[in-house]
Amino acid sequence: MSSPTDDPQGAPDLQGALLGPADIRELAAALGVRPTKQRGQNFVIDANTVRRIVRTAQVREDDVVVEVGPGLGSLTLALLEAADRVVAVEIDDVLAAALPATVAARLPAKADRFALVHSDAMQVAELPGPAPTALVANLPYNVAVPVLLHMLATFPTIERTLVMVQAEVADRLAAAPGSRVYGVPSVKANWYAEVKRAGSIGRNVFWPAPNVDSGLVSLVRRTEPVKTTASQKEVFAVVDAAFAQRRKTLRAALSGWAGSAAAAEAALVAAGVSPQARGEALTVEEFARIAENREAGK
Repeated sequence: MSSPTDDPQGAPDLQGALLGPADIRELAAALGVRPTKQRGQNFVIDANTVRRIVRTAQVREDDVVVEVGPGLGSLTLALLEAADRVVAVEIDDVLAAALPATVAARLPAKADRFALVHSDAMQVAELPGPAPTALVANLPYNVAVPVLLHMLATFPTIERTLVMVQAEVADRLAAAPGSRVYGVPSVKANWYAEVKRAGSIGRNVFWPAPNVDSGLVSLVRRTEPVKTTASQKEVFAVVDAAFAQRRKTLRAALSGWAGSAAAAEAALVAAGVSPQARGEALTVEEFARIAENREAGK
């Protein structure tokens, strides 16, 4: 057990429930676990960091939080202290088998408020218990964007999301139209939510320390969806086509999607978008209007 540590910005950890560096290494050694690059595993070893994540996520005592990639349980325990329930989705066989015991040993009073789903998050279509209201996760960097978008699409009850991702990915997700890093992740995330950067995380709070910086991204579900008659699938098809050749004008980039350059131009004009514009200048609403007007070019 780690000794209680004071959080300079919060309450003392009276229960000593959270995991410190020694706890993480002891657990990993007992399980024979070595973090793998293949699964993008970097375990958080700093209790103050997970408290900060929970605070930044504004986790409430009535929240049902889903966590993806809980690893050895650092963030899981902090979420359980603050939320009503936590459902963790873990793909790794060894980690999935060990986590319920870690929760029971360190937070026995909340053990019945925890559920584990042993699965690839990209394959999860339902979760046990009440519908989730929040998603808080240290996402594996190699699959962060597809996992995030899958969870937002699959669980519309998720109102608030806070994810820790590679800093470069955080910048892309939160980018506004016209930004150099604005692209497919930016538009698709904005389809679901208002997105913003919510802080940075140093490398020294992880084991092993990654060779990239990390960032927090906050996503608050849109109270009103994007107003469009086009489906999400239709809008995303336009987004994918526009950024597949991002240096080309939309007239050229969307020619395959529309059937020809002339058809793309007609759809763009009907949508009120300049055929000479590029995808990086468009809002999600403009992409939706283009999707609505696909037939204008036929």
